[in-house]
Amino acid sequence: MAAPQKKPLPFVANFTAGAIAGISEILTFYPLDVVKTRMQLETGKSQHGLVGSFRAIIREEGCAAILITRSLVPPLLLEAPKRATKFAANGFWGKTYLKLTGEAKMNQSLSILTGCTAGATESFVVVPFELVKIKLQDKLSTYSGPMDVVRKVIQKEGVLGMYSGMEATFWRHLWWNGGYFGCIFQVRALLPKPESPKAHLMSDLIAGSVGGLSDRNKHSVVKSRIQGATRVPGVAPKYNWTYPAGAVQGFVPKVLRLAPGGGVLLLVVEVTLGLFRQMLGPPYI
Repeated sequence: MAAPQKKPLPFVANFTAGAIAGISEILTFYPLDVVKTRMQLETGKSQHGLVGSFRAIIREEGCAAILITRSLVPPLLLEAPKRATKFAANGFWGKTYLKLTGEAKMNQSLSILTGCTAGATESFVVVPFELVKIKLQDKLSTYSGPMDVVRKVIQKEGVLGMYSGMEATFWRHLWWNGGYFGCIFQVRALLPKPESPKAHLMSDLIAGSVGGLSDRNKHSVVKSRIQGATRVPGVAPKYNWTYPAGAVQGFVPKVLRLAPGGGVLLLVVEVTLGLFRQMLGPPYI
């Protein structure tokens, strides 16, 4: 007699796991995110390297600008819906594509397609929060806080102004999630099958870290510059679309954050989902 198929966990479990994982990743690697954004917004002779950016922020603004700043609020508020959308959408599209293709289980191509579609879905949730975060992380920012950004952007540009950088964000999340989930599938397939809980956690950490390296830095730079720019009526912005532009600023801190960050994200998600399976028992185990 065949063993009963494991039942997928309910949405609230995936939501909670994604929220906990996202907040854990942000709190751990947020200083690098601040430095990455500052480097992406710098142009011309004002550009600093990784160490130079750290020193400049601490010298001019103090350690609080790196560790705990007013711009930490938006990403913390964003993480629950953002990560929940990422993993819930990945699960939804994975099931959808399996039905459409008639495949019995996930393969490399479907993992990439599923990740890309989940990333595209996630991008619509992310943009307004990313806009607020970028505006507040800019060292020239005059905003008093997140709600001040929202109020002034809507007053000046309307509600659609909150979706500035949507096109760049769409491509960034489409390619990043496709690479992230595609790499996780491939790395898991290449690694020896884990025979203990500790080995399973190490496998997730390695797979997630490799997946985290799949980020398209160009999209991130252009997105930051579009969202950080001040709109002047009648003047065409320097950055408006993704692909005509070319930039690599902030690559080093982004890699230093996303590689281990991707590992932490997947690790915390799997640990949290494992706890939910134990709590709910059969048929989720």
